[in-house]
Amino acid sequence: MPVKNLDSLDKIVSLSKARGFIFQSSDIYGGLAAVYDYGPLGVELKRNIQENWWKSMTQFHDNIVGVDAAIFMHPKVWEASGHVEGFNDPMIDDKQSKKRYRADMLIEQHIQKLRDKDKDDEADKLQEQLDTTGTRKGLCEDLYDIIMQEEIKAPDSGAFDWTEVRQFNLMFKTHYGATSSGDDDAIYLRPETAQGIFVNYKNVLDTARVQIPFGIAQVGKAFRNEVVARQFVFRMREFEQMEMQYFVEPGTDEESYENWLNARMEWHKSLGIREENLRTAPHPEDKLAHYARAAADIQFKFPIGWQEVEGIHNRTDFDLSRHQEYSGKKMEYYDQKQQKRYTPYVIETSIGLDRCTLMVLCDAYREEEVDGDTRTVLKLHPKLAPTKVGIFPLIKKPELQEVARKIEHELREDYNVLYDESGSIGKRYRRQDEAGTPFCVTVDFDGLEDNTVTIRYRDNMEQERVSIDKLGDVIRDGMRNWKSE
Repeated sequence: MPVKNLDSLDKIVSLSKARGFIFQSSDIYGGLAAVYDYGPLGVELKRNIQENWWKSMTQFHDNIVGVDAAIFMHPKVWEASGHVEGFNDPMIDDKQSKKRYRADMLIEQHIQKLRDKDKDDEADKLQEQLDTTGTRKGLCEDLYDIIMQEEIKAPDSGAFDWTEVRQFNLMFKTHYGATSSGDDDAIYLRPETAQGIFVNYKNVLDTARVQIPFGIAQVGKAFRNEVVARQFVFRMREFEQMEMQYFVEPGTDEESYENWLNARMEWHKSLGIREENLRTAPHPEDKLAHYARAAADIQFKFPIGWQEVEGIHNRTDFDLSRHQEYSGKKMEYYDQKQQKRYTPYVIETSIGLDRCTLMVLCDAYREEEVDGDTRTVLKLHPKLAPTKVGIFPLIKKPELQEVARKIEHELREDYNVLYDESGSIGKRYRRQDEAGTPFCVTVDFDGLEDNTVTIRYRDNMEQERVSIDKLGDVIRDGMRNWKSE
């Protein structure tokens, strides 16, 4: 049976809308760029991924607890974290179209065009210039000089009529209180969830009876005013993060970092993601963030190329030290066994829930040729599938419907199930294939005589006669023993 994997993100966008995974936000008004809503199937898939992550972090570890910090935080938090001063992108405006672009991305696209024309020597020289921006006149000035030197035109208007390059902060800014006005009352929508963990470090330490090493996990919304937001839910302005900050004694941080990097890779594999589509990409030392001692990305091979899904970082004691400085509150830990005080180092695992959902959809997507037709199927891990079991009466006859409804009622105690009696059995199977439903149960007239049903397996389309009394056991075994193909 010839199989074709996903070769275009457009296919996921189309399937997501057609089957109710993901919709463009405010679609009836023309949509809101880089903001998306999750439909009936999408919200179940997303929730299953989130619950799997939460369980793996908290239930499977006796030294990791959770918090749920507020989106609004004291403005000083973002001064201490460095976001007010340094959370910027270099932007340039096309005077003709009034559109704004990231200056470094314009240059990267120009470099790729040179390579496409086999002008690798020119591309290499330009890449070297781009890599050293900020070392000559300054970042914005250096980027502007390259754009002028290469005569890079605006992608939309084709004009060569640019403003200067300026830095724009990516945080969404608003005002707090009904009578607020002016910058004195400015407050931000959080651009990351990590700071909510750091400012609650002492609260958790004082109430949860934890000892170093320990972790704090959180799932929550974050907001970034990305000017260049694209590629479906890969880069959004409103998104959800799953983060865990692991507090360790200085000196043990390198070992802990390696352990968490390996553990997080294994978690991705446990979702059924094929190993050949995953890799780790350590950050070069000269490219590390200002707070990081070491960092690596877990990347997935999307149709748009290898892209980051999760980051693992050794943040040292940067965050706790900064909050201690700005708040005046001690962030030290007293180790009773060793009778010494120190500011813990932090190992961070940070994954975008929306990106992870997209990864799962992309990896599961298949097109298979079956009897001259093309079958589109999502071979999701059964534990992630939005619907676990489809239940069908063969035709609309009361005696078949009664048995099918009874099975639905019994299985609903343990699984998210779907009853469907519309259309031919073949069409019902195809609908559930596209939804990623791993098992379909059909009630026919033979089953009324011997108390059996037909169970059909999504991945290989094989069918098996099963006693109704054994149906729950068969489904449990199928979920437990599933392996990705």
